[in-house]
Amino acid sequence: MEQLLRNFFLYLSKNMTLTAAARKWGLRFGASRFVAGETIAEAIATVRDLNRKGLLCTLDHLGEFVFRVEEANESADYCIRTLEAIHQAGVNCNLSVKLTQLGLDISRELCVGNMRRILDAAKRFGNNFVRIDMEDYAHNETTLEILEELLRDYDNVGTVIQAYLYKSAADIERLKEKRVNLRLVKGAYKESPEVAWPDKADVDENYKQLIRQHLLNGNYAAIATHDDNIINYVKQLVEQEQIPRDQFEFQMLYGIRPQRQVELAKEGYRMRVYVPFGNDWYGYFMRRLAERPANVAFVLKGLFKA
Repeated sequence: MEQLLRNFFLYLSKNMTLTAAARKWGLRFGASRFVAGETIAEAIATVRDLNRKGLLCTLDHLGEFVFRVEEANESADYCIRTLEAIHQAGVNCNLSVKLTQLGLDISRELCVGNMRRILDAAKRFGNNFVRIDMEDYAHNETTLEILEELLRDYDNVGTVIQAYLYKSAADIERLKEKRVNLRLVKGAYKESPEVAWPDKADVDENYKQLIRQHLLNGNYAAIATHDDNIINYVKQLVEQEQIPRDQFEFQMLYGIRPQRQVELAKEGYRMRVYVPFGNDWYGYFMRRLAERPANVAFVLKGLFKA
């Protein structure tokens, strides 16, 4: 049943009609638990509150798969305004972006141009860090190629490696000498067993191996997990290998296990919260339901209270 629910919500996440309708509804039906408002001001207020609790943040203006040049450029402009707002507010926060939101499906040149504009702005506004989110497998290799191109001119950019993909260990080795700050995740898209492990136990084991590989390479790891087994594995690994705490951080999604986030920060670990915002929340919300079907109960409660 859990796998059926996961497949169902992943299918819904790609439905363009429902995506368009969701933009009109606003953050209803439980989505506001996972999305920090629709405007930059609302997002900054959330970040400020999280910072007060000892938590670092990264903001993500939601959106993906744009198909018009104007939309891609507007998305880049919005990212730049977000970086400026972070700088002006003096909050401890990075930025995450998706290449499809910046025009990757229109043209690579357009996308890279928009990324350069964003990275230049990040340099101007306090030399902030920008994370390129990894999307579905169809965009994986191109994303890595663009990252490698950008790394020739910028040192404030990194990306994400997904543990459910067979190729990820080779990708970490490929980036080893570039000293890239990588976010390591299990993966949230529905992929073919030809490219990804279908069994959770295999994904979990590969995730541990990727964490170990990247940390022992001496590079910075952002370990994005809500799984206590993985968290405990990391704690034991860094103690055994004498890896300094400033070489890694834990990351969790806004709205999921907030008390655990504060606990880790109080234990002296860097703890960063991934904070999405904007009106294009539908696909992101559906993937959160797919990852953890228990979240559906929360949404149903919200519906009946409405």
